[in-house]
Amino acid sequence: MSYIVIGFLWLSICLYIILGGADFGAGIVEFFSRKKERKYTEKIMYESIAPIWEANHMWLIIAIVILFVGFPDIYSFASTYLHIPLVLMLVGIIARGTAFTFRHYDAVEDQWQTVYTQIFYFSSLLTPFFLGMIGASSISGTLNPDAKSFVDLYILNWFNFFGVSVGLFTVAICFYLASIFSLRETKAGYNLNLMIKKAKQSMIFVVVTGILVFIAAYISGIPLFQRVFGHWIGISAVITASIFLAMLFLFIKTKRLLLVRVLAGAQILMILVAATYQLYPDIILLQNGNHLSLTENIAPEKTISFLAWALMIGCVFILPFLFYLMFSFSRRHAKN
Repeated sequence: MSYIVIGFLWLSICLYIILGGADFGAGIVEFFSRKKERKYTEKIMYESIAPIWEANHMWLIIAIVILFVGFPDIYSFASTYLHIPLVLMLVGIIARGTAFTFRHYDAVEDQWQTVYTQIFYFSSLLTPFFLGMIGASSISGTLNPDAKSFVDLYILNWFNFFGVSVGLFTVAICFYLASIFSLRETKAGYNLNLMIKKAKQSMIFVVVTGILVFIAAYISGIPLFQRVFGHWIGISAVITASIFLAMLFLFIKTKRLLLVRVLAGAQILMILVAATYQLYPDIILLQNGNHLSLTENIAPEKTISFLAWALMIGCVFILPFLFYLMFSFSRRHAKN
């Protein structure tokens, strides 16, 4: 049962990064668009994230519940020593959702629309940035529960060169996912070519920030290169992601845009496999050489059993309706 719970945890994190990342990326794509293109970009982004707007944070909630119930030591440690970036990320999620709602459904259109738009832009940037910093701090070995000062204990463990680079890489991934996912909602002709151009720009952003992550890891003494390329599974994942990129260009050229979405999601999945495989079952590395493990720091067997059954039964109710939601929006798009 423990492997079922761990599998659900990993899957929920992956789905949040892919679907939630595409959601955050919608604001990033719009922010980096020229002013004369923003109205059109806003419409495209709105249509592309509509099927997952109400459901994407469900995956984050599931991951938090799994950690809280199944791995309480890990949950309490992260919420204590990473409480600052966690709070900032949650504030960003709330601010972004609120701004998006008022921006589209406010009965009165006035100067506040500009305020809502700016909040939407900056929360779309900052939320994945802090998410990336949280992930970086958990695998970098910078968390030091023995530190004496507040700055060392609660700030420098995540606010460092490697954390900033991973934060930028996460923003780049969100930008990439949103630009790729939006292609299916784009009409043919000049507008489609414009969004394809944005997608290619986002690919460059991902590559540049990805290189920055490896440079930051090397400077910080983090063996990231060995973790990714030190095992055949990591190497295979990187090669597969590269093959998917070549296929993605082909499918964009032939306008097979649904497959483009699938390939983009699969690419991110391969990146996560390459980055995390060699660390398993460890999920948080500490500066003193200790670690928190998904197999060692786990709740009692009976708790895990109940949690596993709850997750499996929940899938029966959640997944069919989620697929139906996406199918409904897909049909609406086909009619338009």
